[in-house]
Amino acid sequence: MSPESNHHAFGGIGTSVPAMSRASSVVTAAEFEQAFLIRAFEQKLLGLFSEGKLFGTVHTCIGQEFSGLAVCRNLQDGDLIFTNHRGHGHFLARTGDVNGLMAEIMGRKTGVCGGRGGSQHICSQGVFSNGVQGGIVPVSAGLALAQKLAKRGNIVAVFIGDGTLGEGVVYEAFNIASKWELPLLIALENNLYAQSTAQRQTLAGDICQRAEAFGIHSLMADTWALDGLFERAADAVEYVRAQSKPCFLRIDTYRLMAHSKGDDDRDPAEVKRYWSLDPLRAFEQEYPEQAAGFKMRAQERVAAAVEDAEASPFTEAEPQEAPANRDVRWVPARIDSSDRVSGRIYQGLRQAMESDDRVILLGEDIESPYGGAFKVTKDLSALFPGRVRNTPISEAALVGIGSGMAMAGERPICEIMFGDFLALACDQIINHAAKFRYMYNGKVSVPVVIRTPVGGRRGYGPTHSQSLEKHFLGVPGTRVFALHHRYDPAAFYENLLQQIDRPTLVLENKVLYAKNVSSEAPQGFRWEHTDEQFPCTRLCPAASADITIVCYGGMLEEAEKAVDQLFEEHDVIAEIICPLQLYPLDLNPILESVRETRKLLIVEEGQGFCAFGSEVLAAIQESDPGLLTRSKRRSAPAHPIPSCKPLELDLLPGSDAIAASALEVVR
Repeated sequence: MSPESNHHAFGGIGTSVPAMSRASSVVTAAEFEQAFLIRAFEQKLLGLFSEGKLFGTVHTCIGQEFSGLAVCRNLQDGDLIFTNHRGHGHFLARTGDVNGLMAEIMGRKTGVCGGRGGSQHICSQGVFSNGVQGGIVPVSAGLALAQKLAKRGNIVAVFIGDGTLGEGVVYEAFNIASKWELPLLIALENNLYAQSTAQRQTLAGDICQRAEAFGIHSLMADTWALDGLFERAADAVEYVRAQSKPCFLRIDTYRLMAHSKGDDDRDPAEVKRYWSLDPLRAFEQEYPEQAAGFKMRAQERVAAAVEDAEASPFTEAEPQEAPANRDVRWVPARIDSSDRVSGRIYQGLRQAMESDDRVILLGEDIESPYGGAFKVTKDLSALFPGRVRNTPISEAALVGIGSGMAMAGERPICEIMFGDFLALACDQIINHAAKFRYMYNGKVSVPVVIRTPVGGRRGYGPTHSQSLEKHFLGVPGTRVFALHHRYDPAAFYENLLQQIDRPTLVLENKVLYAKNVSSEAPQGFRWEHTDEQFPCTRLCPAASADITIVCYGGMLEEAEKAVDQLFEEHDVIAEIICPLQLYPLDLNPILESVRETRKLLIVEEGQGFCAFGSEVLAAIQESDPGLLTRSKRRSAPAHPIPSCKPLELDLLPGSDAIAASALEVVR
């Protein structure tokens, strides 16, 4: 095709080049000046990188400057932007903060995020960015849902690239945004390449039809017909604001520089053709004196920003509170209710929803009359209309939306139907929710709860019976809890939702749902809790214990049976330590017990390699080398969970296996 070909053909899978329009009657001189500033800023970044003054990599939007300017022109105070790894232009178009962004990219304390986020992870003046492709779309949908609930008329714009269309979570978010009519503008910058791979190799079908398949209104524009671009952007923003529905704006464009730094394998002749169509070059040719003034002022501002940044110190590591050995204060365990665990979880959620209208439940099949796979949410959708929402089978989008809502001040609780499906939401937990507070320098918190049933013994088989929590232990900025029947789940949720400040994973063992909560102890023993908000629980014998058994969640019931068996049949006295909070772990209650017994058995239902028990043993050794005389871990064998229930029960550690392992340690 020739450069004069219809530019709408550009959005397929070819590399045809559109014709360049002459001077714009819609774009103002101020916006051209902003575009020159964005370009000067990024050209300086490339120079700084070659001088060794930047870290990691640099993704420039040179050639794409006007897409951000066109969208941002129409945004109002209170509107939000979420952008990606190529987001400098969007940020500057919205904020104009050259100094703050330059210092951030240079890793300096005066940066917009204190130098923590760098080029790809920005948060300032209602602009957010993250470098993980696709995952920002559900987070943006969550921010849009929060805007809709606030009823202030604000919208959210999310910028993605055509390469992002390979990510499934994008379509999960499209579906929910359309179904829930969220005020979300999806601006797709279609520059024909995903890093070095041409679109024709990776993308099937039509770009706009992908959004239209979900009933999302779509518009098209390009960065060579600037009047049309600014008009379509205005139409898109107005549609989202007026209709409170999502809109998809496809912007055909071309990045004139490499994907990052200097890695560019594209045909030089192709790149040269697009340079000949560059809007800023066209402006320079038509208005040379004005362009020269714009460029000079831009370079002066950028140079001053570099000078200011270099005068600032580099960012430093966030202070860490080292775990300290301390005395543990135990208090008698008292649980007033004798309800089932599932009923107490229900009561905790209901009380939270009654006391705080920011608490919103999201999940699959959680509305009445079904009320969740284990009936924990039963009638809550009837009691709190609009605050309990059934979602599609979209675990990643569900958690991403919860994170976005939490960033906007809501208190979402996301239910994952089975813990096995946490794997589908891994990216949203680890690369998004867990990272935002730190990399945004504490400007946001993400108080989202992700609750899920875990464990076997129900005959559900290899993909619905696992205990995968070890894969989520140790993620900085998160908490992980495992509920059990010796501490009231209603009290737990009340405490959690009053002070939550970070992404929190709550494991609810599915067998324990039917177990009654109780603080009744066998003769010669007593139940105690540590005197803290999320207590550790112990079954404390009246006489000195011979061995310490550490367990959590659903394994507590099996450990209790083993303790009774050890005492009645073998005259061995065991003490159980059962932490409620698995991460970060308070080691002190375990250390206190082990200092008395010198013998330790750790029991968990999941796979033992690189798991909770491994960390406990390592932490004890680091804290007090030589303390343990004997120790052992008991976990499931390296075998998928079978659907055959007798075989399943044989493989999972039960009371007999726990008692046998304890005897090995003691004798």
